[in-house]
Amino acid sequence: MALYLVESTLNNDIQTKAAFEEKVETLQSELAAELIEVQVAADFNRAFFIFETEDEATLASSLSEQDVPVDLKKEVRLVGQELEEAKKQTDKINYLVEWNLPEDLTMDAYLERKKKNSVHYAEVPEVEFSRTYVCEDMTKCLCFYDAPDDDAVVRAREAVKAPIDSITQLSNKE
Repeated sequence: MALYLVESTLNNDIQTKAAFEEKVETLQSELAAELIEVQVAADFNRAFFIFETEDEATLASSLSEQDVPVDLKKEVRLVGQELEEAKKQTDKINYLVEWNLPEDLTMDAYLERKKKNSVHYAEVPEVEFSRTYVCEDMTKCLCFYDAPDDDAVVRAREAVKAPIDSITQLSNKE
């Protein structure tokens, strides 16, 4: 089974935590794919879903049937955490960083770079790195953090020498 990132710009019907949670519950019960995790922007404008499925086409049509707009759908690899841990969602995540990867970067080079530089997260102790989803086509990655603010996330990314294309503050799940 493969993991898929689905990015969605939420419609006007989903602008509150309650409405979003209701939509997620519907997706979990109606889709053949397993919803591994979902993160939503604090303003409820965008959502980032991670699904596990054998059938990408069925996932896309099921999302369409549930009125979930699909802005992006790509196969991803989980880095920095085991899948079973990601499924538990016990760690606090409040920031998502997107990095559009350079065209010449390979997966092996990315993983080696990450392994070498990740130790530098210790230089910014107020930020906790959780996990990364890397698109298998090497176009982008999403990194999840627990941090006090945007500036702390920027400092953490600088410490590990990793660029930022965008930072999204996520909705509090508590």
